[in-house]
Order: sequence, then structure tokens, then C-alpha cells
Amino acid sequence: MGRFAAELLMRVHHRNLASLIGYCDEGSNMALIYEYMANGNFEGLSLIQKFKSIELGKETPHTNRCSTRDVKTANILLSEKMDAKIADFGLSRAIPSDDHSDVIITTVMGTAGYLDPEYFNSRKLNEKSDVVSLGIVSLELITGQNAIIKKDESIHIVHWVSPLIEREDIGSIVDQRLHGEFDVSSAWKALQVAMACTRPKSLHRATMSTVLTELNQCLAMELSHNRETKERFSEEIYSGSYHSSEVCSTSTASYSITSLFAR
Repeated sequence: MGRFAAELLMRVHHRNLASLIGYCDEGSNMALIYEYMANGNFEGLSLIQKFKSIELGKETPHTNRCSTRDVKTANILLSEKMDAKIADFGLSRAIPSDDHSDVIITTVMGTAGYLDPEYFNSRKLNEKSDVVSLGIVSLELITGQNAIIKKDESIHIVHWVSPLIEREDIGSIVDQRLHGEFDVSSAWKALQVAMACTRPKSLHRATMSTVLTELNQCLAMELSHNRETKERFSEEIYSGSYHSSEVCSTSTASYSITSLFAR
């Protein structure tokens, strides 16, 4: 990255972007200096911490017609308050305001597993290219799996989850560390939204604004489910009909599936 580009990125400020605050360009010593993100990235964090860190529903860089080209869990950093911000913004490209315009890219940039297949094959970047990456990240958080699942043979998360969806096996899809404590309707809806992001052709994908609207609906459903669970638990405490094992179960439920879309 050149000095001009670094200085330009220092002028970019957004609540969901890690701010570039300086750079070093002294001979062979070159470095970018970002704001300190105390809690690092998602890797190594518990599922609960992941779910509590993501906030959607407000303005994102994508609503300003900008593609980051490298949205992935490793590039989502967490502040001291567990606010999620996208880092490594140097690969971003502006998208023309014309809804039918594409940006021609000579060299494909990004990370295997998260790349838009249409962008990879055609070298054409559009406003829905990052939608694929968002869908993959969402699938990772819903399932607890990586974008590329390495078992006997490596398999992409979309190919892993598709037959389970066909069998309507939501219990095997959602991260097993939730122990089944989630609202089934909101889980299916969140999964449907994630899969709508990953369709091969951009024409058939959901728009970013539609994704945000749908995920907010998922969140509302889950919050309602959590309130009902807590109210039922409180009633059981007062009536003396609860068992000790239910304490852990209800506590886990408060971090259920679509909490990944709330701070």
C-alpha cells in the first residue's frame, strides 16, 4: 500500500471499521497502525462471546456502495466493549452508483472460502460481492463450523449445511454448544437469510439492506423467545417446580441463536 493510500484510509471513519491511525514507511520497515482492539478476533473466543459481539441493523460500509473484498471472521476485530469492527480495509473498492455497474478487477483478492464465486470467475466486483462473505460468516456463527470444514476431506460450509437443510435437521445444523437451547423459528429464518446471501449468481442474492432487515426480525423473534423462557423460569422458581439442571439450561438459552446479531 502506498503512502497516499495509507493517508487516504486514515480519513475513513465508520463505527464498524477499525480506524487506521498511522503508518510506518522507513526503508524496509513498512507497517499500518490501527486502533487497538483489545479482544482480538473471533478465533479462540467462546460461542457466547461471538454471539454478543456482532451488531447489525445500522448503517454499514456496504450501504455506501463500498466492497471490502475480504470480509471473514479473522478480519472482524472486537473492541474492549466487544463492539465488532472490520479491519484490513485496504482491499476495499468503491462501487459505481449505477445499480447495474460492475468494477473490473485484474487480480482477484480475498480469502478462499469467503470469495464470491461470480467475482472469482468473472473478475467483476459489484455491491453484492461482500454479501456472500457475510453469509459465510453468518453460517460460521450459526453452526460453529469453519468456512472450510476439514475432516476426512475438506468441504465448504455451504456444501456441508445444504443436505442438512434438505433433511430439515436443524438440531444438527445449529452449534452443538447451544445444547438445543434456541428458538427453532428464528434459527431457521437466520439460516435462510445466510443461505440467500451465498447464491452463486449475484442477481439472485439478497441485498445488504434486505439482509439487515431480515436479521433484525430474527433478533426480535429470539428476544421474544428469551423473555418467555425467563418468565417461565421465574414462575417455576416461585412455584417450587424447577429442577437444578434447568438453571444451566435457561441461562444458556439467553444467548441463543440470533443473539449473534446483537451487541
